[in-house]
Amino acid sequence: MTADKPVIGILGAGKFGVVLARLAAAAGYRVLIAGSGDPKRIALPHDVLAHGATATTAAAVAQQAEIVILALPLNKYREIPANALAGKLVIDAMNYWWAADGVQAEFTDPLTSSSEIVQNHLSASRVVKAFNHMGYTDLEDEARPAGQTDRKAIGVAADDAEALDLVASIVNDIGFHPVRLRQLADGAKLEPGTEPFGADVDAAELQAMIDRFPTSQRGLRRAAALAARNSPASAD
Repeated sequence: MTADKPVIGILGAGKFGVVLARLAAAAGYRVLIAGSGDPKRIALPHDVLAHGATATTAAAVAQQAEIVILALPLNKYREIPANALAGKLVIDAMNYWWAADGVQAEFTDPLTSSSEIVQNHLSASRVVKAFNHMGYTDLEDEARPAGQTDRKAIGVAADDAEALDLVASIVNDIGFHPVRLRQLADGAKLEPGTEPFGADVDAAELQAMIDRFPTSQRGLRRAAALAARNSPASAD
């Protein structure tokens, strides 16, 4: 572990959160991970513990971590302590998945990404969208050192250029090629209903998928909503 790397906290100790903890700890980051209950009940594998990850409370993550990853079901976002995370960089790895969470009206607007809603809740934090579009098994299996030709890519979206670069460096450290999207709203291009969601591809193909967003299910819904909003009838 190097002294210049920020402490990473993970809220969410399910399979996805534990995989992120393993990758970040192996890359030399100090990692704190919290679930909803007793930290002693978080089953961190031995290799994660050996690399320096620590199971703790959500309050300790909010207090001690410099970067906090949200690996929770999105329907729990209002439970995230906004005041405790004020001033911190927060990575939103959550998705609106109606099949599991049920239909929730606030996430059905095709003109708004889920990360913009999270940013509104965490108004004093810098929110970056990342790690949401690749499944945890692919995330665990596909990490590769920089320079390997078969390296896969992770999309990173943010309004804040410094935060975008910092999260991109973390993505690179843990074994993936970062593909930058320079607006948080562009996180919609990585969400369910788009080609990147569930994809396990290299940087060139991920960028091509992002560029094809207008023809995706989500992109077509967005275009229709924009047309309806801008139509003369809507102005009456």
